[in-house]
Amino acid sequence: MEYFSGHLGKLAEELASLPGIGAKSAGRLAYHIIGLPEEKVQRLANSIMAAKSNVKYCKECFMLTDAETCPICKDAARDHCTIMVVENTRDLGAYEKTGKYHGVYHVLHGAISPMLGIGPADIKLKELMERLRGDVDEVIIATNSSLEGETTAMYISKLIKPAGIKVSRIASGVPVGGDLEYIDEVTLLRALEGRVQI
Repeated sequence: MEYFSGHLGKLAEELASLPGIGAKSAGRLAYHIIGLPEEKVQRLANSIMAAKSNVKYCKECFMLTDAETCPICKDAARDHCTIMVVENTRDLGAYEKTGKYHGVYHVLHGAISPMLGIGPADIKLKELMERLRGDVDEVIIATNSSLEGETTAMYISKLIKPAGIKVSRIASGVPVGGDLEYIDEVTLLRALEGRVQI
C-alpha cells in the first residue's frame, strides 16, 4: 500500500488483512473512517474491543455469543433432540435465515483437512460426542460439499452410527438458475441422489 503514507497506510494495511477485503476496498474504508466524526470512530473502536473481550463460545453448541448459553440453545421451543452440525457460525446463520429449521446446532469451527494439518482433535468433535450422550434422535450433517466437508461428514457419520442415532446429510445439487451443462458430475449426482417426490 505504497500510495498511502504513515497512519493512513497502516490503517489500510490492517483493513486489507481482514478476509474478503482487498487493497482497493481497504483504501476506501480507510478514507471513509478518516472522514468520520471522531465520536463515530471511537464508537467503532469501542465496539470492536467490546466484541473481542465479551464474545465467547456457547457452552452447548459453540456458536459465538455474549452469554454462557446462546439464544438458540436457551430456546425451549426448539427441538433439542435434533442437532445440525455446521462448520462455522456463518453456516449456522445461513440456515437460521431460512426460518425453516427448528432444531439446535453444533458448530465445529473447521473441517478435517489432512493437507492443512487439521485433524479430528482440532475441531469440536469431542464436544459433539459428549452432547450425544443426552436425548438426541437425529444428527443432520451440514458441512460444505468440499473435500474437507465431505471427509468431515463421513468421519462424523462413522462415529455416530454405532450409537444408534439417526444420521442424515443435507442434499446438495443444482443451484436455482444454474444450467445443467455447466455443473460438475459430483454435484449432478448429489442432486439426483437427493431428489424428492413432487
